[in-house]
Amino acid sequence: MMRRVVITGMGLVSPLGLGAEASWRRLVAGESGIRRITHFSTDDLASKIAGIVPTTPEESSDFFNIDAFIDAPEQRRMDKFIHFALAATDQALKDAVWAPENEHDQERTGVLVGAGIGGLPKIYENSVAFFDKGARYVSPFFVPSAIINLASGHISIRHKLHGPNSSIVTACASGSHAIGDAARMIQWGDADVMVAGGAESTVFPFGVAGFAALRALSTHFNEAPEKASRPWDKDRDGFVMGEGAGILILEALEHAQGRGAKIYGEVVGYGLSSDGYHMTAPEPNGQGAYLAMKAALKRAEVAPEQIGYINAHGTSTPQGDLVEARAIKRLFGAHAYKDLAISSTKSAVGHALGASGAGEAVFCVLALRDGIMPPTLNLDEPGEECDLDFIPHQARKKELEYVMSNSFGFGGTNSCLILKKFNA
Repeated sequence: MMRRVVITGMGLVSPLGLGAEASWRRLVAGESGIRRITHFSTDDLASKIAGIVPTTPEESSDFFNIDAFIDAPEQRRMDKFIHFALAATDQALKDAVWAPENEHDQERTGVLVGAGIGGLPKIYENSVAFFDKGARYVSPFFVPSAIINLASGHISIRHKLHGPNSSIVTACASGSHAIGDAARMIQWGDADVMVAGGAESTVFPFGVAGFAALRALSTHFNEAPEKASRPWDKDRDGFVMGEGAGILILEALEHAQGRGAKIYGEVVGYGLSSDGYHMTAPEPNGQGAYLAMKAALKRAEVAPEQIGYINAHGTSTPQGDLVEARAIKRLFGAHAYKDLAISSTKSAVGHALGASGAGEAVFCVLALRDGIMPPTLNLDEPGEECDLDFIPHQARKKELEYVMSNSFGFGGTNSCLILKKFNA
């Protein structure tokens, strides 16, 4: 029999602030972390807004201060996505009260943190240095500062963790896949504890330009940033880039109980699929999303009617939101219109690419804990076929036993997690 996997710690760096509790408080209050980009020029960019992690007290009382987590010399050797991953992990391990010091505990604790793109700013900066000045001006820290698995690598080095050390790169499904795959490592006995999640920092001119060239970004709300991310609304015109990191501490149930850890919830379902259709566009009838959700339900051994809330992928793109709604209707049938509530927290924080699924998993854990479903902001008038309960504008109370989190990425890669309120 495979082991049960529970959640014992959480860490979050988001556009709503530093820490899971601070971000959650602002999220359920209906606040937005999306604002005008001011830390670089957007004169040549069609989209001039993003979900940006606050870094000064003027931006937020719960701002991210990198100096509180990493010494200045080390900061320069890492891309910002690694900064975010380390900070979220420090929070999560502290929350879980887990700091392995003996050889056995260190060997039984692993790391699996994903990203969609990784160190894009470092790649760009060193490319410019190479072409402008020559090879001698490329930093010796260029490669280790930028490659995606160095988020997991730095976490394992910092905390002296000698268990599995891996990364997931599946575009915007990376964080969700990392949590699901880490849970499987525990189920099969490869580790007793896993640090799992995602990190991303691509709110950078080169990154914004790339997604703008795809015509994937919102451009109609540059003068009203907080209104730009509007999943399922008829006026949605693309996603808003975001950044940050989300980390969960996953643990074998018997291990958590043996040390008296608090338990937030349980990972019971994980489904994966592929659209097999297009590089960036979802399959029109939602086949890939449908298969991932169906597989997660099968693994969790629950009926569709038992899911009370879905934290949807819901990016605010015209086609993506429509396809996800179609897939939900197909899988859940009458339940989709009856007792199922759905929201997109990207409406408040933007789309953090490879970190998004991990941050949304944190929000799902908090929804289970508090019996509160976060809202979909800016859903003023639902678009065509977007006729489900998408929790517009205001959070809603509801006792939840099972929640689902969807994440879909370029290349047609899909992930679905099902989390459950813990019952011993």
